[in-house]
Amino acid sequence: MKQLRSEILIQATPAQVWAILTDFDRYADWNPFMVNATGIPEQGQRLSVTMSPPGGRPITLKPHVTQAAAEDVLEWWGHLGVRGLLDGRHRFELYLLEQGTRLVQMETFTGVLVPLLARSLNTGTLAGFNLMNAALKSRVEEPRTSAGDTRATPN
Repeated sequence: MKQLRSEILIQATPAQVWAILTDFDRYADWNPFMVNATGIPEQGQRLSVTMSPPGGRPITLKPHVTQAAAEDVLEWWGHLGVRGLLDGRHRFELYLLEQGTRLVQMETFTGVLVPLLARSLNTGTLAGFNLMNAALKSRVEEPRTSAGDTRATPN
């Protein structure tokens, strides 16, 4: 088993962070790690997520949403090829703080390929988490540009 974790403080409400995090249609506009995502962020739904880790090749996975609670948690579980080779449980948690929202992005990997891929997970994948978190923070904290925009206005 291998676990990765990255977190960041975003000066916005969990609702504002959730709105951007779950707007898969716009991932290509701002997300440097998960460069494309489609599907509905609801428990039981299947997604298509293309990840492009720094220094690595893009890969598209088709995980199932295992937990989705608005403004709180989004989790999906998928695998590379067949179950047991490389399985990943990807999770986003949002915590309301006085200063805004703490976003925690983590993944637990299991399977026979984990020992062989541990180094690339530590470098490319974790770097991708950090890049995505920073980009999400920037996106959410940008001033609003239109009446229907869900981005936060910085304090």
